[in-house]
Amino acid sequence: MEFIADFHIHSKYSRATSRDMDVKHLAEWAKLKGITLMGTGDFTHHLWLEELKNNLEDTGNGLYKYQGVNFILTSEISSIYSKNGKGYRIHNLIFAPSFKAVEKINEALSRRGANLASDGRPIVGIDAAEIARMVFDIDENCMVIPGHIWTPWFSLFGSMSGFDKIEDCFEEQTPKIFALETGLSSDPAMNWRLSALDKFTLISNSDSHSPQKIGRESNVFNCELDYKTIREVLKTKDKSRFLYTIEFFPEEGKYHFDGHRLCETRMSPEETKKNNGKCPKCGKNVTVGVLNRVEKLADRKEGFTPENAIPFKRLIPLDEIIAEAKGVGKASKAVEQDYRAALAKFGTEFEILLRASKEELLKGLPPRIAEGVLRVRQGRVKINAGYDGEYGIISIFGEDDKQPKNEEQLSLF
Repeated sequence: MEFIADFHIHSKYSRATSRDMDVKHLAEWAKLKGITLMGTGDFTHHLWLEELKNNLEDTGNGLYKYQGVNFILTSEISSIYSKNGKGYRIHNLIFAPSFKAVEKINEALSRRGANLASDGRPIVGIDAAEIARMVFDIDENCMVIPGHIWTPWFSLFGSMSGFDKIEDCFEEQTPKIFALETGLSSDPAMNWRLSALDKFTLISNSDSHSPQKIGRESNVFNCELDYKTIREVLKTKDKSRFLYTIEFFPEEGKYHFDGHRLCETRMSPEETKKNNGKCPKCGKNVTVGVLNRVEKLADRKEGFTPENAIPFKRLIPLDEIIAEAKGVGKASKAVEQDYRAALAKFGTEFEILLRASKEELLKGLPPRIAEGVLRVRQGRVKINAGYDGEYGIISIFGEDDKQPKNEEQLSLF
């Protein structure tokens, strides 16, 4: 069966997350979006783990269910440690096939001094290679997947915190790592520029802190809905069963370009080079972003596609399209009304963004919103790239057709 999966989210027990990040709201929004399989996130947190145990029904195949939505046990761990005289900050996603394995992982981390109750995404002073060894010793069917691998401050290849080679991070555990998460600020095409990554399966997830943002990046499979099969598909990079990933436009991510947020300075890699890595306004070092870091490590030109690459599609969430079409803020009541009305007609958000034909969109949506969806599918957007923690600003409609001529035309039905 074909289904959409978002493996990486956070619960209400993580910092800076919505109070609605609970099982009930996650299931509700998964149905609205059209997502069949959700990661639980945060299984290391005792209160969230209790909620998961109390609400999820064991399907007997390594997945769990709540009101028709499937869940896979996942968590993110932040490792901050020193190695060979240098400090590293690495985020890793852990996938587990059972609550039994989860409990053993949590016990092992606690024995090593980790304060798992402090946050849904705990910070531990344990080497990433040691965490991988620990997890695989507990259950070889677990998966360890480096998270948002290019983010400057907390990732495998981060400009401020990471390694140049995956082998330097995971050492003898490297052969057991078979997938990498690209993160919001990079897309697969950027990762294809590194031949060293060809053997890894690239996945994309929302890393969402609120229910409305789940699925903004996700994965589309056509396989059996069980843990063992999903693990096998990821391990073998099976293109017949892993159909494509759903991506942000990477420029919209918070760390695509270089820059200095306090000075509102956004810089391309070329500009950073010209300025010797300094902010032209204050003279301090800029935060080196994802594109710059990719170019530093790349051994291929832009545009190269490996033979075994999993395809991808770039999308913009429907509420953002509606907001720009109407010329109002994304959080406005008008956007929510049109969003709900559109879903009442089409069923799910992904039905509108991915599957509905041009004719169906023009018939079922106000013309300007339908036009926005079609422009996004064609990649006809303009983006001021994100930098140093600031999201990029995306524009679907040009200045000439920015504001609606008649607001009444845009109201649904």
